[in-house]
Amino acid sequence: MSDNYSARKEKTFFGHPIQLSTLFHIELWERFSFYGMQGILLIYLYYTADKGGLGMDKSLAGGIVGAYGGSVYLSTILGAWLADRIWGAEKTLFFSGIVVMLGHIVLAIAPGLYGLLCGLVLIALGSGGVKSSASSMVGSLYETDELKPLRDAGFSIFYISINIGGFLGPLLTGLLQTEMGFHYGFGAAAVGMALGLWRYSVGRKLLPHTPAPNPLRPEKVKTAAAIGVLIVLIVGSLIASDTLNLDNFSKFLLGTVILTVIAYFARLLGSSHVSSENKRYITAYIPLFLTICLFWAVWFQVYTVATVYFDETVDRTIGGWTVPVAWKDSIQSMWVVLFSGVMAAIWTKMGRHQPKTPLKFTLAMIVVGISYLGFVPYISSGTPMPIIVFALILLAITVGELMISPIALSISTKIAPPMFKTQMVALNFLGFSLGFTLGGVLFKEGFNDKAPLDFYWMLCGIGVITGAVLLLLVPVLNKMLKGAD
Repeated sequence: MSDNYSARKEKTFFGHPIQLSTLFHIELWERFSFYGMQGILLIYLYYTADKGGLGMDKSLAGGIVGAYGGSVYLSTILGAWLADRIWGAEKTLFFSGIVVMLGHIVLAIAPGLYGLLCGLVLIALGSGGVKSSASSMVGSLYETDELKPLRDAGFSIFYISINIGGFLGPLLTGLLQTEMGFHYGFGAAAVGMALGLWRYSVGRKLLPHTPAPNPLRPEKVKTAAAIGVLIVLIVGSLIASDTLNLDNFSKFLLGTVILTVIAYFARLLGSSHVSSENKRYITAYIPLFLTICLFWAVWFQVYTVATVYFDETVDRTIGGWTVPVAWKDSIQSMWVVLFSGVMAAIWTKMGRHQPKTPLKFTLAMIVVGISYLGFVPYISSGTPMPIIVFALILLAITVGELMISPIALSISTKIAPPMFKTQMVALNFLGFSLGFTLGGVLFKEGFNDKAPLDFYWMLCGIGVITGAVLLLLVPVLNKMLKGAD
C-alpha cells in the first residue's frame, strides 16, 4: 500500500510535478473556449446581418475587440485580489472557470448586441481569475532549489496548453460558424469550458490548497464591497449618460489601465511588506513591463488588420473549399504548439547559460516588428497572398511570441514579493491588457484602407525601435536582476 502511494507521489508530467497536468488541462480548455470565441468575434461584429453578423464598421469592431482583450487581462487584478485576500488561488481558479462558462452560454443563446456585451463581460471577469490564479499556481510548483532550474521550461510546457486550446477552439467554432451560424460556434466554446471544469475537478485535490496569503480583515470586507458597488454605479451612470459608449470605450479603458498600472507599481514599491531586494527587482521590471505592453500592441494586430487581410485578400481556397476565417488563429496556435516544446528544450539544454530575460525580450520585439514587413510586397503589388505565405508570416510572429510570453510569466513569479505573488502575476497580465487595448486603439485610429502600408511600417518601427532601446539597457537590467533571473 505504501509502495503504491509512493509511486503515485513520484509520478511526473513530462519530468515536471504531476500537478502541472491539472493546471495544463484547465488552461487548455479555458483557452479552447476563449480563442474559439475570439476567432469569430471580429467578423461577427463587422459581417452584415445577412451573414449573421452585427454590421459594425471595421475600425469600430477592431477597437471593441481590442478593448475586450484588454478587459480580460485588466480583470486579472480582481482575480488576483480575490486569490491573495479572500479565497486563495485554487478556489479563485475554480469559481472563475464557472463564470467563464456562463459567459459563453450567454453568447450562445442571447441574440444581438446586448447579448454579446453581457456574455463578453462575464467571460472577461472569469478569464481574469483563471489566468492570474493558474499562472501563480504553476510558479508555486517550482519554489524548491531542486525545481527552480525547471521553472522556465515548466512555464513553456504550460504555454503549450494555451496554444493547444488556441488551435482546437477556432477549428471547431470556425467550422460551426461557417456551416451553421455564429451562435453554434459560441455554444461550442461553452461546451469546451464545461469539459475543462470537469477535468479540473478530478485533479484539484492534488493541488496546493493554500489559504489567501494576505487575508482581508473582517472589518474591511464591507469597505471592499462598498467600493465594488460604487465602481458599478459610476460605470452605470457613465453609460446611461452616454459619456461612455462603444465608440470611446477603448480610449477610456486605455486610460484606466495606464492609471491602474501606475497605482500597482506605486503600491509595490511603497509597501513595507516588500523587501529592498524585491523593490530592486521590480524597478528593473518597469522597462521590461513597457516592452511587454508594446510587444502585445504589435502582436495584437493579428486579430485586427491581419484578420481583415486574411478574410478579404488571402487566397483561402483549397481544392474548391474555402478555409474559415477563424482557422487563421488555429494556424498561429499550431506554430506555437510545434515550437514551444523546441523552445522549452533549448532553454532546458542551455540551463544557466541561456540568455537572460532582458535579451530574450529584445530579440522578441525586433522579430515581431520585422515580421509585419512580410505583408508589404503583396500590398504594394496588389497581389493576393497565398495562404502558405500568410502562415509563414504567422510563424515569424510566433517566434517572437515564444521569446517573451512564457518568459514574462516566469520572471513575474521569480521577482514576486511573498505577500503579492498572485498580484505580481496580475501585473504581468496588465501588460497584456495595456498592449491589447493599445493595439485596438492603434487599429481604430491609425489604419487607413486607402494607405494600408503606413500601418505595417508603423508596426515594424515600434518593434525595432523598442528592441534597440532595450538592448542598450540589457547590461544594467541584468545587474539589477542578479539573484532572481
